[in-house]
Amino acid sequence: MVTRTDDLHIFLTVIDCGSFSGAARILDIQVAKVSRAVSRLEQSLDCTLLNRTTRKLELTEEGRLFSEQARTGLSQLAAAEEQVRTLKKAPAGRLRVDAVTPFILHQLVPLMAEFRRLYPQITLELAANENIIDLIERKTDVAIRIGALQDSNLHARFLGRSPLHIVAAPSYLEAAGEPHTLAALEDHQIIGFSDAPHLNKWPLTSPLTLTPTLSSSSGETIRQLCIAGHGLALLSEFMIGDDLRQGRLQTVLANQISTPNTREQVNAVYYRNTSLSRRISAFLDFIEPRLTLASNLN
Repeated sequence: MVTRTDDLHIFLTVIDCGSFSGAARILDIQVAKVSRAVSRLEQSLDCTLLNRTTRKLELTEEGRLFSEQARTGLSQLAAAEEQVRTLKKAPAGRLRVDAVTPFILHQLVPLMAEFRRLYPQITLELAANENIIDLIERKTDVAIRIGALQDSNLHARFLGRSPLHIVAAPSYLEAAGEPHTLAALEDHQIIGFSDAPHLNKWPLTSPLTLTPTLSSSSGETIRQLCIAGHGLALLSEFMIGDDLRQGRLQTVLANQISTPNTREQVNAVYYRNTSLSRRISAFLDFIEPRLTLASNLN
């Protein structure tokens, strides 16, 4: 049986996706069901909520006002339902977390045994993506983002800062020599990012354009290439802290990185139109004090 709440969820998903077909794909239902839900709402309200053309959907003024109130109401209802259901229960349910591969491998994986012991009723899914994803499209509850945030539709929880280091393997530095000035970097092999050229603009104390001689779309691959002695790279401490402590990598030009900088930021983000469920709160409360984003490497 289809309820008014179901129709509201479908209507808001249409707005978020920008199309009936997109909403149907996200909700895993037929496009006809999406269309009927919107039509039922319009009939009950006796007004047009969406102007439909062959190219796009646009909210009417009535649709805009109604969607804002409906979104707030559903969020409050979800929060109330969750509070009632979980008053005497531990957090439970599916929790899908997205992060870049290095963060998952070096920060989250080591914490999973304890987290699963403390919260056995949470079904955790760790999704690794090197690029920023659409949380709704990927059905993701929370994402860990490195660097400055752009999407104003997201709530953010600041988790800390992870310093950047110019690093190389001892074998590379022995063969190529250690650079002692920024200008000397131009004579070295540079390992960079192929799919995110903005990450190849290092936040140095003096402007310098570096062209990678070897690149990858994966930060973890860049780390491995660096350890294998293929050149210098600029990497976050959250992924190379152990390498520095154990001598697999060495820092160079430590005082030539401008800090603080936006690339040091680590945030957890989730949609503003949803209440922070107890399982998301439990996850963030658990990982925040246990993350090793920065440490005394001396």
